[in-house]
This record gives sequence, C-alpha cells and structure tokens, in this order.
Amino acid sequence: MWLRFLAFPLALLAGMAAIGVLGIGLVAALAYPNLPSLEALTEYQPKIPLRIYTAEGVMIGEFGEERRSLVSIDEVPQQLKNAIIAAEDERFYQHTGIDYLGVLRATYANLAARGRRQGASTITMQVARNFFLSSEKTLTRKLYEALLSFKIEHNLSKDQILELYVNQIYLGQRAYGFGAAAQTYFGKPLAQLTLAESAILAGLPKAPSTYNPTANPKRAKQRQQYVLRRMRELGAITPEQYEEAVKARIETRREAQEHQFQVHAEYVAEMVRQAIFEQYPEDVYTRGFRVYTTIHKADQEAAYAAVRKGLMEYDRRNGYRGPEGFIELPASVEEEDFDDLLAEHTDSDDLLAAVVLEASTKQVTAALKSGQSIAITGEGLKFAARSLDARTAPKMRIRRGAIVRVQRDDKKRWHIAQLPEVEAGFVAIDSQDGAVRALVGGFDFGRNRFNHVTQAWRQPGSSFKPFIYSASLEKGYTPATIIPDEPIVVDEEITGSQRWEPKNYDGKFEGPMRMRTALTKSKNMVSIRILESIGPRYARDYVTRFGFEPEKHPPYLTMALGAGSTTPWHMARGFAVFANGGYLIEPYFIQKIVDDRGNPLGLAYPQRAGDDSLRTIDSRNAFIMDSMMRDVTRYGTAAQAGRLGRHDLAGKTGTTNEFVDAWFCGYVTSLVGVAWVGYDQPKTLGRNQTGSVVALPLWIGYMERVLKGVPEMPRAMPDGVVSVPISIRGQADFDPVVPGDLKTVPEFFYRENVPVQEPSPSGLSPLDQLLLPPG
Repeated sequence: MWLRFLAFPLALLAGMAAIGVLGIGLVAALAYPNLPSLEALTEYQPKIPLRIYTAEGVMIGEFGEERRSLVSIDEVPQQLKNAIIAAEDERFYQHTGIDYLGVLRATYANLAARGRRQGASTITMQVARNFFLSSEKTLTRKLYEALLSFKIEHNLSKDQILELYVNQIYLGQRAYGFGAAAQTYFGKPLAQLTLAESAILAGLPKAPSTYNPTANPKRAKQRQQYVLRRMRELGAITPEQYEEAVKARIETRREAQEHQFQVHAEYVAEMVRQAIFEQYPEDVYTRGFRVYTTIHKADQEAAYAAVRKGLMEYDRRNGYRGPEGFIELPASVEEEDFDDLLAEHTDSDDLLAAVVLEASTKQVTAALKSGQSIAITGEGLKFAARSLDARTAPKMRIRRGAIVRVQRDDKKRWHIAQLPEVEAGFVAIDSQDGAVRALVGGFDFGRNRFNHVTQAWRQPGSSFKPFIYSASLEKGYTPATIIPDEPIVVDEEITGSQRWEPKNYDGKFEGPMRMRTALTKSKNMVSIRILESIGPRYARDYVTRFGFEPEKHPPYLTMALGAGSTTPWHMARGFAVFANGGYLIEPYFIQKIVDDRGNPLGLAYPQRAGDDSLRTIDSRNAFIMDSMMRDVTRYGTAAQAGRLGRHDLAGKTGTTNEFVDAWFCGYVTSLVGVAWVGYDQPKTLGRNQTGSVVALPLWIGYMERVLKGVPEMPRAMPDGVVSVPISIRGQADFDPVVPGDLKTVPEFFYRENVPVQEPSPSGLSPLDQLLLPPG
C-alpha cells in the first residue's frame, strides 16, 4: 500500500533527473563547440624567469615573478610520478578525464563526514582549470571543466597531460611546477629527490600554504604520511620503503636561504639583469632567457673571500662598536619565535644575527634565527670584551636582549663579530680581451646594492700617477731622469683660490732622484714637477688613451696626485693597457644569451689585444712603464706583494688626502685586478690607512688563489727599447751604498733617448746630461 504513495514522488524525481540530464546534455552540446582552443596547452609557454650563470654554467642569479624550471616528463623520477598520482588522481591512467568512481567515493565520504568536503578533481581537470578557468565554485564552471577535460584527453596523451601538470601547478613560495619547488624547498633538482621529499612535494597541490614544509613542518609531515600511505596501498612502494621514508629526517632550505647560490656574484647578476632589461624590457622575466657571463667560478670565489676577509680585518683593527640593537625578551621564548625577533637583522653569509640570552665576562649565550642556542667563551669574547664590562654605557653593553653578530672560525668555535661599515669594490679582467673574470661590488649585496666597481666615482690618488708618467715618456723623459723631490708652493694667483703647499705622504723630502725611484716611492713632489713640465692640458688629453673621461680630470697640477674622479671599472681598463702592451680593450661581462630552448640570441665577439685598431700607446711606453711598476711591487709601496713569490707582478698603490680612499691597481700580463676601499659617505679610513695597508691585501688575497700553479709570464722587450747600464748615486737608489758613491745598474730607454756616451760641447758629463729633465 505504501508503495502507491511513493510512486508519484519517485516518478516526479526521476522525471526531473531526466530533464536535468537532458538539460545538461543540451548545454554541453551547445557549449562544446565553443570551448577554447588547446593552443595554450599544445604550444605551452610558461613564464620562465631570467637565469644567469658563470662561464662554466653555475647559476648565480634568477629574476622573475614566478619561479619555474621547465622539465620534460622523462626527467621526472618515477617515484615522484607515483607520489603525485597517489595523492591527486590514483586512476589517472584509467579514466578519460573524469573519474566516476572517484566522484562516487567522494560523494559517499562527504555524506559520511557530515559536511567535510572531499574533492574528486582529476589531474586532467586541474590542468583544465589552471590553464583556462577561474577557481569559482559554480555549476557552470564545473560543467566547462568537465567538457574541457574530455577535450584535453581526446587531443593529448596521458604523459603530455601529466607533463603540463608537473610544470604548471602552483606549489607555494612563488614556485610553479615541481622542478622549481624542488629547488625552492630542498635546493636540489628533481633527480636528486628522496622518496620522503617526493611525498612532501606531492602533498602540496591540495593546499600549498597549509602543507608548506618550511612554514608548517608538522602539517607537511602529516600530509607526507598520507601520500606515502596511499603509495603503499597502491603498491607503488613496499612496506619497508614506507617505514624508511616516514622516519627520514626532512631538511628544507629556510626562507632566508632560498636564493643563496653556489657562488656569490649578486652584483654581476644585477648588472646582467639591467643589461637584459634594456634589450628585452617586455620579456626579460618571462621568456626564460639564460645568460652566460664571463665570470669564472674560482675567480669569483677568490675575489669574494678576499673582499670579505680584507674588510673584516680592517674593521677589527678599529674596534667593536657595540650591539646592533636591543629587543625586549619575555621570560620564556619558543624556538620558532627567534626568527620573528631577528627578522630585521638579516644574516650576511657566515656573519649571523643572534640575540643574547645571558651575558657575563666569561660567557655569552645567544640564540640564532633557527632557535639554536650557542655559547661564546674565551677567544670568542676578546673582540667585544669592553662591551661585557658592567661599567660600560647601556647602549654599548652586551646584555640580555642585545642583538650581536656571531661567526665561526676554522675550528668551529663561535666568536662575536660585527658587520663592517666600510665598503669595497674589486674587479678582475682579462687584459687581452676585457672579459670580466671576477667582480665584487661591495661587502654584502643584500645590505648595500650600490655597485662600488661601476658606480663609485672616487679620487684615484697616487694610483693615477702611472698615466702621468706614461705621458712624460712621450715628452722625452726616461726612468733615469733625475727630478728633485723638494717642496713646492703654488701661490693664490695661480690656483685662483688659496695657496697650495702639497706634501709627500711621509712629510719628508729626499732631494734629487730618478723618475723610476720616485714612482716606486710614490713621491708627490716629483709627480707634480713632471706634470708641470709636460703641461696639464697635454696630460689630460693623453689619459683619454686609457679610456678616461677628460671632464673627470681637470687640467690642473692636482691631477698629478689623482684629484680627478674615476671608478675601479675604468682603472682596470686603464691598467690593462700597460699589461697587454699598449692596447685599449673594452671590459665586458656577458658571453652569450640563449632562450629557454637553448637557441642563441647573442654572442660576444670581443676585440683582442694585438688588433692594430686598438693600439693606444707605444709598445715601448707600455714596456718601460711595466718595468717601473714591477719595482713598486718589489721594493716600493706594494712590496707586500712579494709574498706571492713571483717576479711578473706590477702595479701601483693609491691613497687620497686624509686617507679617504685606498687603492691598489695591479696585474700580471694576462690579468688585471683593481681593489678600492672607502666609506660611502667619504670620511677618513684612519691615520696611515694607505692603499698598501687597506686595499693591497684584497688584491693579494685574490691573486694568491687564482695564480696558484700558473707559471710566470716574462715580458719580451719590444723593438726600439734598449737596455743601457747607467751610474746612479747611492741616495737615489734603494740599495744601501755609501752616499755619494756611484753604482752601475741597467735601465731601459727609447732608442732615440739613450744618453750620449761622450762629453757634450756644453761640457756636461754623460751622467750630468742623464740627470737633467728634457728641455
């Protein structure tokens, strides 16, 4: 009887369902022809970032809104494929776009869970949604998603669909695709992922922020265990593999370390980014350009280490400045809280920020961002000893809540350190073609992005003297010409402002000396007299042969002391002329550019030394200047370079007034290196902090690594240069002989400038003629 009463409602429901099915079918029939073209899938062009590499192919930079690493399906490890399928779509290889069994299972699970939703989207449906549809939850969108899924399955193979999914899905922290996510979370390519790590990544699509292994390790672990359990149930892994993967310790890259590349070349990467942006402003961050620089990995590592070490040593000589700041610490702090407490104090490579928990003159206990507690004792406290004294002013005292820098030494012992305030620039170029082999624009790119190699216009000081001396050789001077090292006074009428009384660095005057000796000792009075003799305007025009801009070097006598303005980049180009025998080459840092498929877009074709069109000074001039600058590194202001044990080093130190800028520009025949040290807001480096004390150690630190095992490069004497024995007086040379006695040494001359060997009609002896300046 009761069936009679149910018959009508059931018939009504059945009729309504039939009408619904017919309606949906009608809508589908009308909508299918209007579905979007699949060109977005068949001609897939993801937004791939700009990536920058060393000459050997080591990545040094990546720029783009989305982190992507396009991979083919063949490059995806089988265990990762299995993990993705187990987590997202276990019947992927069986269904035709919609998994009807999955829909029924999800419906039952949702009814049983009373409101908790379980999805039934297949991988194909996710591809359809990610490429063509919004994420709104409407019946129309769901219908289009299903129809698109059928169309995709009809036109693409399963592996093609999975490849699209693997490369397009968003996995958190700006990482799109599993290739980018592997680098972002674990710092490794897909091929190196463990089963445990693969399961972590496979669990991310469901909710990338919730299951982020860096931000939410506990939730990520729970999701990982679910994925591994499903893999075991589906027979993709054995019970033993399951147990091993569940117990495996997961080490992720912390947020602050996401983009610490193998080589610190951030300033070079930024130079490349700017150059590529100028050429491809619309596509620079999306077309997957790969740029290979001229940077050598070993050279860059040597330069970076030399700059860091040199500035740290200078900074330590000037004493501890006190904590970076103070924070109020609650009585108890959880490990994960230290990351937030130290958020404004970013780590600088091995100089880590730490907050002090306890402090005494015997021990300081501090916590790093990771929450790790460290103890600093003994030698590690010496640098900051004064700040541990209870009588020290509160702002200078290391106490609970103080923010300090810590660093580990070679024996893994912690020391209190500090970030240097002083800055530096270092660049090394191949003197034969201008290829930049190393460039460090400052102590820490993350703290100061100003590139001190290319952007810091500073006075070169005495490092500019070789260019003045080179000009004088063309006016008849020789290395043996005697010039007085005596006081000079320039009156107000000549300067146009105030009386000028220049001094030597040491305040002493040594009387007449050879020009070679004057350069070796960096005598200011001799340089001024040379410039006065050849004419400042001639010298200003002459230095343009080395690539210097004339407007940056006004034609006044102060030019002899390097009072103009230049950069380390320009100085490297200028000294390369002496190194390569007289050719002006152009420094460059991009070797080639390719697109995301490896097709070449640009290749450097630099001109090389030896090309007559690049000849800028006489080879004789370059040879004689080189011989004089080799003496600078043997006996002169750069004698510290002797520790390298080589005889082919040449260069010149530079220090400006009040010790504001310190330079060393040096080279071997094939390689030029320039080091500059100073403050961004110009101020003194301190008394006696000269180029030889502050900048030369950076250059030595670089050269001793890159020249290790490289044979010496002797220099052949060019045609037109002759070596002649000359007599010198004891006080004019470095060798200790009895003052007034004569000594015979070899000297180089242009053939036409060799001193006469017979007495002249004027009655002057050959030696007296040699000692006189030309004219």
